[in-house]
Amino acid sequence: MSLEIIGISVLWIFLFGYVIVGSIDYGAGFFNAYSILSGKQHILSKIIQRYLSPVWEVTNVFFVFFFVGIVGFFPKTAFYYGTTLLVPGSIAIILLAIRGSYYAFETYSSKGHKGYAFMYGLSGLLIPASLSVVLAISEGGFVSMVDEHPVLNYVALFKSPLSWSIVVLSITAVLYISAVFLTWYANQTGDTDATNLMRKYALFWAFPLIITACGIIYELSYHNQEHFERILNLWWMFALSFLLYVGTVWLIWKRKNYGLAFGLLVGQFLLAFFGYGISHYPYLLYPYLSIYDSFTNEAMAISLIIVFILGLALLLPSLYLLIKLFLFDKDYVKGQNAK
Repeated sequence: MSLEIIGISVLWIFLFGYVIVGSIDYGAGFFNAYSILSGKQHILSKIIQRYLSPVWEVTNVFFVFFFVGIVGFFPKTAFYYGTTLLVPGSIAIILLAIRGSYYAFETYSSKGHKGYAFMYGLSGLLIPASLSVVLAISEGGFVSMVDEHPVLNYVALFKSPLSWSIVVLSITAVLYISAVFLTWYANQTGDTDATNLMRKYALFWAFPLIITACGIIYELSYHNQEHFERILNLWWMFALSFLLYVGTVWLIWKRKNYGLAFGLLVGQFLLAFFGYGISHYPYLLYPYLSIYDSFTNEAMAISLIIVFILGLALLLPSLYLLIKLFLFDKDYVKGQNAK
């Protein structure tokens, strides 16, 4: 296995971690806002705040690792994506700042403030939507070289069904992942009302998720035929992902083993996420940039791989301990010792 493949694989693992952990966090913020605006905060807010309190600070650690690593392993990405992502990237940074600020306002000011909760929840949905635009851009057709500099065609990007399909999928995935996890978490607390409400949300968002995912594959058949054919060659990964999706929905529908349901969900997204990544290989940006013509020197690559693997070896146990000692601690999960 070449250093290029090892490097992009490590980065893809960090990005997948961000997708799962970030989705739970962003979705929890939205559901908290929705419960306050709809008058159901007495059912959900305590459960969601109990989750957000110890976890929200670590959500972006995965993304920071990925962002630093993509530039470190593939320096040319800064040239190709630096200017093209100026607008969507700036929007994402502003939203991250807004979200952090309003989390502080919501936490340390009067509880249940509708304005703070609304801004916190809305920004949590818009962040993955703005970041997901990168996936659409990477499919090609939106960037052209003008005077040897990449220029993004905003009109074509805005009008593209593929880009909107990816944006909608990012939002539905956030809400579905978060709803399934919070169903499990609420069940662990013994809160029947919160469990039933989150279960309804999980089942509600399950159908739009699979429809938008199929929509992206359909749009790819017109937008990027090469990538579409690669996806068809990996049909078995997406078929297994669909089976895990069915298993998750069935367990939630039957009110059985919510922990296993979330485990199947992680497996579903793992297969789909890596299936997409493998089918996208070797391009970082069709057709201008691949992992081979933009890779760093060997010494730097080996150093980065070692550092990132050690970082992963430190981050995953830390996340496990955070979940074990705080989120699913017997006293904390029942609302005792919760701050």
